[in-house]
Amino acid sequence: MPRGANSRLKDPELYEELRDDGASKEKAARISNATGGTKKGRSEVGRRGGKAGDYEDWTVDELRKRAKELGLTGYSGKRKAELISALRNH
Repeated sequence: MPRGANSRLKDPELYEELRDDGASKEKAARISNATGGTKKGRSEVGRRGGKAGDYEDWTVDELRKRAKELGLTGYSGKRKAELISALRNH
């Protein structure tokens, strides 16, 4: 975990669990902060998720645009499956 970042995390335990499972630092921090550090918050985040639709239904141009929004690099030469993988694992 980055030095000093612990004070900014609302749920450091969840952050560490997500990092151990292979989530990126950004993704783990985003999820752990969305929960607000409570069990109730964790279940609420689970209910809120899943509204964006499947990446498989997106066009390559839409996937590239999303990759750009997230600040990913090297996405311009990737195929659709590679873009989806990069977006899910960033």
